[in-house]
Amino acid sequence: MSRSVRVVWDDALISYDFGPEHPLAPVRVELTMALARELGVLDLVEMSGCAPATDDELALVHKRDYIEAVKRVSATGRRDLACGLGTVDNPAFVGVHEASALITGASLAAARAVWTGEVEHAVNVAGGLHHAMPALASGFCVYNDPGVAIAWLLAQGASRVAYVDVDVHHGDGVQAMFYDDPRVLTISLHESPRTLFPGTGFPNESGAEGTAVNVALPAGCGDGDWLRAFHAVVPPLLREFAPEILVTQHGCDSHALDPLANLMLSLDGQRAAYAALHELAHETAGGRWVVTGGGGYELVQVVPRAWTHLIAEVAGHPLDPRTATPEAWRTFVKERTNQSAPLTLTDGRNPEFRDFSTGYDPADPVDRAIMATRKAIFPFHGLDPLP
Repeated sequence: MSRSVRVVWDDALISYDFGPEHPLAPVRVELTMALARELGVLDLVEMSGCAPATDDELALVHKRDYIEAVKRVSATGRRDLACGLGTVDNPAFVGVHEASALITGASLAAARAVWTGEVEHAVNVAGGLHHAMPALASGFCVYNDPGVAIAWLLAQGASRVAYVDVDVHHGDGVQAMFYDDPRVLTISLHESPRTLFPGTGFPNESGAEGTAVNVALPAGCGDGDWLRAFHAVVPPLLREFAPEILVTQHGCDSHALDPLANLMLSLDGQRAAYAALHELAHETAGGRWVVTGGGGYELVQVVPRAWTHLIAEVAGHPLDPRTATPEAWRTFVKERTNQSAPLTLTDGRNPEFRDFSTGYDPADPVDRAIMATRKAIFPFHGLDPLP
């Protein structure tokens, strides 16, 4: 399905580094790009560099005084709790502005390439920092690169932008930035805010015209239930909204091995989600698709394999999950992390699901989560909440 695909990359993107004890370790992105390169995935795409986002570009969603505060922290490394830097989640470090602006610039480069028609799809696996607020660093995120990219698209004249976030955490920053803007449909599938940061993302958070959509899934939800929820909510809304461009965030912290959350997806289930979004990009958005990474804190076993599958899917050449990881990559993993690398690209799961059209079971917590979202949102869009 993919005609032309660009991966935006600069080695300096791994400078977004909160320190050796922080869970958002840049080695996860470094290992992803190394695996994709060794498997020949990067030979299937255009590679492009990027420039840091300018202050004017950041100010599309961030307050000017916040940007200046981040710059001051960046110059000195001294904390500024008023802007959210210097906390356990968001440590202050010298160069934080430059590193954050470069990640945002990479997502802008991806959005620009797709919007202008240079390519059909574009990827920034270092992006997806969806928790950053207009004037506050939050949840490991300083500048909200998906938010800036969406605001830039609107400034270019886009009238309908859809954003789908499959990170295990609610995409609260992006939702907040466009909550009252009917031109932007934000859909987030995440672990229930009753059990996970950031404590938002309930179905009744619906925006001005039902354009904020939240599917809050119970802890323990695995492949089949997650995919049932995805297909019960995302395709009908995207088809009805008919976006001019689709932006997606692919945090892979929904995996069962992720240390910071409680969903139970496999790589194989995540791969099925990537394929579904690829198909929906073509069906509903004319193939215009901007893709970012996001969360993911199992640095060796999960993130590199998940996002290598993601890049391959975006490129239109999905990898056989039974593929062995290259020996050279396994050696590199050992050198960089002192951990043993996984041997194949699969968890050995078969991610089947029952479509919601088979009926609603009020005793099932996943079905209750699905129905809560459909009841809150579908009537705004002229859709029937019942299966």
